[in-house]
Amino acid sequence: MLRRILLASAGAIALSGAALAAEPLPPPPPPPPPPMWTGFYLGVNAGATWSSSNSVDTSAIPSSCNPVFPGCDLAPPFSVTSAALANFSAGPNNGAFIGGGQIGYNYQFGPSFVASFETDIQGVAGSTNGAAFSGTLSNPNFPIEHLLETAAVTRRVDYLGTVRGRLGWLVTPTFLIYGTGGLAYGGVSASTSITQFHENDDDGISPNPYFSSGSFKDTRVGWTAGGGVEWMFLPNWSFKVEYLYYDLGSVSFQLSPLLSFGGPASDAPGALFTSAFVHSTTRFDGNIVRAGLNYHFNWAPAPVVAKY
Repeated sequence: MLRRILLASAGAIALSGAALAAEPLPPPPPPPPPPMWTGFYLGVNAGATWSSSNSVDTSAIPSSCNPVFPGCDLAPPFSVTSAALANFSAGPNNGAFIGGGQIGYNYQFGPSFVASFETDIQGVAGSTNGAAFSGTLSNPNFPIEHLLETAAVTRRVDYLGTVRGRLGWLVTPTFLIYGTGGLAYGGVSASTSITQFHENDDDGISPNPYFSSGSFKDTRVGWTAGGGVEWMFLPNWSFKVEYLYYDLGSVSFQLSPLLSFGGPASDAPGALFTSAFVHSTTRFDGNIVRAGLNYHFNWAPAPVVAKY
């Protein structure tokens, strides 16, 4: 009897072991998905730009007084009055449309961080910003006579480009918040023109109107910083909104001296009169708010999940 029980138990154990041996082992867990942001991208952008300091400041110093001119030997001489009137500041309208393209490379490290290198260039439309100034000043030597001035300034940015680094944090696998900064460059220009003339000329021997003008045009290099958000809304495609501040520095340019030739009725017909030496200063810095669309070349495929 005992022998039968032992044989039956051994048989049951053998059958159980065979059943366990036939049960398949569970598969290993799938590998984590590869980083989806790593790779090259290119895209387009468009937005608005406006200057932080859009004024063109003009100043003048009196020239040596030409004794031919009436009242030049009296204090204050005409050149002092003329130079005082040529000191002014005018602020052109500074809003413009900006649009262009960008190319860059993202590297995702860990599940939550993305480092990038990006360069872009944009054209600026509607940035020929002009302003006019007018003023009147009396010459104390001739109380009934006034010196009138009209002036015009322009300030223009033709294009802007940047070379920047970006560092971002992934709020979700497809939504990135980032800061950015680096080099900025742009083509800029500015100009100033001034006309001064007499009103109520009591002696009829004043020279013709005085004129002065000058301009500046160059490619400037500075810096930029800002931040933005980017959303990977489809495989290979992302949408971003970005703010940048740029600073290309200040420029100062010399105008021609305020000059006039004596009219036919003057004491010295054809003589050259110089009243002041003039220069203008302006700063090229500003703000950019833009949206962009990027195509990503190296979007990683979705991980394969085995089905059982």
